[in-house]
Amino acid sequence: MSAPIISPSILAADFSRLGEELAAIDTADWVHVDIMDGHFVPNLSFGPDITATVHRSTDKPLDVHLMIEEPEKWVETYAKAGAHTIIFHVEAVADDQAAVDLAQRIRDLGVRAAFSIKPGTAIEPWLDKLHHFDEVLVMSVEPGFGGQKFMPEMLEKVRKLRRSIDDQGLDTVIEIDGGISPETIGAAAEAGCDAFVAGSAVFKSDDPAGVVKQLRDLAAGA
Repeated sequence: MSAPIISPSILAADFSRLGEELAAIDTADWVHVDIMDGHFVPNLSFGPDITATVHRSTDKPLDVHLMIEEPEKWVETYAKAGAHTIIFHVEAVADDQAAVDLAQRIRDLGVRAAFSIKPGTAIEPWLDKLHHFDEVLVMSVEPGFGGQKFMPEMLEKVRKLRRSIDDQGLDTVIEIDGGISPETIGAAAEAGCDAFVAGSAVFKSDDPAGVVKQLRDLAAGA
């Protein structure tokens, strides 16, 4: 496994000090941007304008997580806003073929394509489609709100993904999002995750850069 990727979620940042908050996570690999529409998930966050602002404010790749209905209507907008990866939910598209088609559209825009699954969604139907995707985001909480408790039972999905990706000889990245902290990251890394989204654990700490480094070291050592 290559070095663990730490992707702090700016959902937990102080938006009145966005530039400073981004500077404080200079040790991070990616920046995770959570887009919520108040429909697909019960919460509302921000949209393409803030995404573009983040893109202008950091040189880190933006990992843009669309927790929205009809993601196919928005991928061009977020590609233009500076997304490096666009993640959409399989629960928000019509069927598996629509998901594969959308992944191709995202790749055609020069952006990495990823899908995410909620805790209640099975991973098995997607294992034979992994070659269409650059990344899979496993939700280890119900999407919509930050600061939730990690669901360790989601690591079985990660193990299945890890086996399938390795068996197929793919380089698809497994990312995990939800309740990732110094207490939980080791188990997630051991199960086979490559990338880790952490919000509250990073931005609510007194030393965000130090926590990012600590998380990376703990994942690497697992």
